[in-house]
Amino acid sequence: MGCTTILVGKKASYDGSTMIARTEDSQNGDFTPKQFIVVKPEDQPRHYSSVLSTFEIDLPDNPMRYTAIPDAFRKDGIWGEAGINQANVAMSETETITTNARVLGLDPLVPSGIGEEDMLTLVLPYIHTAREGVERLGAILEEYGTYESNGIAFSDSNEIWWMETIGGHHWMARRVPDDCYVTNPNQLGLDYFEFSNPDEYMCSADLRDFVKDNHLDLTYSDQHFNPRYAFGSQRDKDRHYNTPRAWAIQKFLNPEIEQDPRSFFIPWCQKPYRKVTVEDVKYVLSNHYQDTVYDPYGPEGDHVSQRSFRTIGINRTSQTALLQMRPNQPQETTGIQWIAYGSMPFNTMVPFFTQIETTPDYFAYTPEKVTTDSFYWANRLIAALADPHYKQHEGDIEDYVQRTMAKGHAMIHDVDKTLENGRAVDFEAKNQELSDFVQAETDQLLNKILFDASNLMTNRFFVSD
Repeated sequence: MGCTTILVGKKASYDGSTMIARTEDSQNGDFTPKQFIVVKPEDQPRHYSSVLSTFEIDLPDNPMRYTAIPDAFRKDGIWGEAGINQANVAMSETETITTNARVLGLDPLVPSGIGEEDMLTLVLPYIHTAREGVERLGAILEEYGTYESNGIAFSDSNEIWWMETIGGHHWMARRVPDDCYVTNPNQLGLDYFEFSNPDEYMCSADLRDFVKDNHLDLTYSDQHFNPRYAFGSQRDKDRHYNTPRAWAIQKFLNPEIEQDPRSFFIPWCQKPYRKVTVEDVKYVLSNHYQDTVYDPYGPEGDHVSQRSFRTIGINRTSQTALLQMRPNQPQETTGIQWIAYGSMPFNTMVPFFTQIETTPDYFAYTPEKVTTDSFYWANRLIAALADPHYKQHEGDIEDYVQRTMAKGHAMIHDVDKTLENGRAVDFEAKNQELSDFVQAETDQLLNKILFDASNLMTNRFFVSD
């Protein structure tokens, strides 16, 4: 899976929230319909079996309720991807990352282990803090192994942890600095690690010896340990597929810093020049190298430069989740799950309260047959119609994003004020009200895009009868 992750610490965000967000991108040539659901304790399996591997496990008998964005058709398993549980802990999984032959020769991947298909279901219903998420997943990885290299984010209202797998059974995790944001584009990202600081760093029990005994530390004796050198990759493909995405995000959030989009030295985390908003996260995850020669929709560059780098806002994004954990809020409103379906330059992000029993049909209903009654399919239609004439439709899409995201912020603000005044709130009704508004706005945008795209067809002629 080619995905892009951004993590925002609580002192780097506009309102003191922790924010973890990721685009879930399908393989080239594939598209994966998604749905937004609530998994209740009675629906959580007590014995779990993978679809893509032979992995099986008995699960605890005390799961919590949680939200998830699984594959709509389940042909390859659940793939829960992103959610917030009853204890207001969030999980985003996974960012497929790279490694190297030295690591895989020492700790091979495990065909019978776990993967992205499984992780949310195995972990999120059972954890009460972000740190517990790292500990539970780490224990499963050490015992059963994994068949792929992945990065996983956990957050609560106080902290964010980023975890990366190393080979089949090893792992490491770092607490995201509160005043920083993190960019991670399909590469092993951590570039600094302290083995003797358990408050900020965690890892599999034998990782330090694993590194020392196998000569994996490529730094000089007077330098800090750099996991990226030891466990990661520096391939030509990375320079075109991965690192430019980190460069693009950091170019927006730190425009004062000059970096090369092909550099292997782009930092894992940076302190932004100002605090980061939800709209900033939406913008950077929609990025297609605007105002550079690399923009496939832009006037600069040529057909070579415009196809040099893989965009963040790519055609095959299945869903994007921004999990916002707000401090000092009631239990019912701490966790907000912002959701987008489809290609990010053409869609909007919609916030939902997560301490609920059901989700709106417009976001949960994703049938195999294309229908405008589904938010997923409506977004796919808009993107496919608007893409050939992006500049002509760009203004309408921007207006749509502004109206819908403003409505989302207004809903959150109104609920906060209602609760402050001691009045009760029906959170499912509020989610449904916003869903109805977004559906009407999306239908209106689709109508407009279809009309304008029809007038821009290649066989048009400017003389009428």
